[in-house]
Amino acid sequence: MKPDIDYPGVREFEEKEIEFTVIPDRIEAGTLMILGSLPGNDLTIENVPRLHLGAAIDKLESANVRFSWKPGSCRVVPPDSFRSVDVTTLPYPGFPTDLQAQIMAVLSTASENSTITEKVYPDRWMHIGEFNRMGANIRKEGNTAFITGVKSLSGTQVRASDLRASAALLIAGLMADNETEVLDIHHLDRGYDNIEKKLCSVGASIERVEDV
Repeated sequence: MKPDIDYPGVREFEEKEIEFTVIPDRIEAGTLMILGSLPGNDLTIENVPRLHLGAAIDKLESANVRFSWKPGSCRVVPPDSFRSVDVTTLPYPGFPTDLQAQIMAVLSTASENSTITEKVYPDRWMHIGEFNRMGANIRKEGNTAFITGVKSLSGTQVRASDLRASAALLIAGLMADNETEVLDIHHLDRGYDNIEKKLCSVGASIERVEDV
């Protein structure tokens, strides 16, 4: 179908100075919002692209997370316990597939049962086995994960399979009792800039150990 408006090309670009602001990364912002929702925290995040995260904010609010908004910043007020929710990933403006693993981490300790249905990448589930190694109770049927909330997670050695799984395992490690070791964090560095330094600056206990 032909568009209503034609955009003709040009032979060359006009040379002139312009200024523009690159929008914040909505997935990094969403990851930090989920991290800020962990019980015991009270995190303020700057430069949150609120309009780009509507579906994620709605689900977190349904899970009992509260937000306080000011121009240029967002304060995340965590719940005493997460309420179970059902999530379906969809193309924008739906719930982002790139936040699927992260919200699964917090739903693993929700009060009741939750489901996550993956409609963007139906096979994006390698993190489930690592969560279960930490004591989660998650099973997969087709493109849906069924999550039975447990009281707590236990720290252990886990392996990141991809970028967003590595962030999710970092969240799970901060939720868990005892120490968690996340291997293959080179995935993490593809999407997050010095995330461990940012989190340590607000009280997290994370140490990056280089391979020998």
